[in-house]
Amino acid sequence: MAKKKKAQMLFKLVSSAATGFQYIGEKNIKHAARKMMLRKFDPIVNRYVLFTEAKLKK
Repeated sequence: MAKKKKAQMLFKLVSSAATGFQYIGEKNIKHAARKMMLRKFDPIVNRYVLFTEAKLKK
C-alpha cells in the first residue's frame, strides 16, 4: 500500500533574547497562516522569553 503524506509542516521558534537558541517542531498545514508566538525557556539566559516562529530552511 502507498503511504499517505502527512499534512504537517516544519517550523522553528527563535528566541527574542537574540541568543540564537531555537526550538524546532511541526504543525498542521491548515493552521500555517498564523504565526506562532510562545513563551518558552531559553537555557542560555536561564529565563522564559518570547519565541517567534520563523521559516525552517530545508
